[in-house]
Amino acid sequence: MTVTTSSPEATASQSQTLEAILGHHAQLSAAVAGRSAGVVDAAERLADVTPHRDAFVELLRDEVLPHALAEEQTLYRVGLTLSAGRPLVTAMLAEHRRLQALVEELAAARTPVAMAANALAVRVLFEVHLAKENDQLLPALVLERVDLAGLLDGMHEILGEAAGHEQQHGGCGCGGCGCGGVDDEATGEAHPGDLDVRALPHAARHERIFGMVAQLVRGEAFVLANDHDPKPLRYQLEAQNPGKISWDYLEQGPELWRVQIGRI
Repeated sequence: MTVTTSSPEATASQSQTLEAILGHHAQLSAAVAGRSAGVVDAAERLADVTPHRDAFVELLRDEVLPHALAEEQTLYRVGLTLSAGRPLVTAMLAEHRRLQALVEELAAARTPVAMAANALAVRVLFEVHLAKENDQLLPALVLERVDLAGLLDGMHEILGEAAGHEQQHGGCGCGGCGCGGVDDEATGEAHPGDLDVRALPHAARHERIFGMVAQLVRGEAFVLANDHDPKPLRYQLEAQNPGKISWDYLEQGPELWRVQIGRI
């Protein structure tokens, strides 16, 4: 386990990282509450609920679930090594699985009542889950002097904008993909044969990409072209296909991201 030192610099870094985590949790909580309320409100007004549901599912798939998966690979992995933290983290992992199931149920819901009920269930579960992280898991990690700053260095999915701000001052900003930076010959235009999802509605992009991944056989790959860094997608693919997916950046913005995704 990585631990902090007792130096003033380490203490300050620990405090800043903890503040960033809690701040990002607050942002996610507010976003989930707002999108959930939009679904419920539309159902109560007998308005068209589908656009509100789709926007909520997009937030959950692009922000909330990648955040949860990133935590599993970092905070939860360390928490499981603590005798006092193991029961808590085991329960929280089960909540992640339930949250994933609720998101799929929300995406598949066909009636306004079902959409509203699932949206509310997601909000309640997420708020209870965040309270456990804020009030139990994080204090336990701090008490064990886990080096949060070192553990979560540059992870936007957990730290929010704090990570993105630091990436502007050094490195390629890809979160450690090993790509070596932006391609100097980047044109901003997709290449022939790329899976260019930029023209698709956001709600349809994941379905198209996951469909392509599902068709890959060992050794095959395709190039995804997108209008923003699809890094959250990487966590979802790796979680569903542990050790079986390769991810290589070919271009990294500012207008076009191209990623070669393959099956190992």
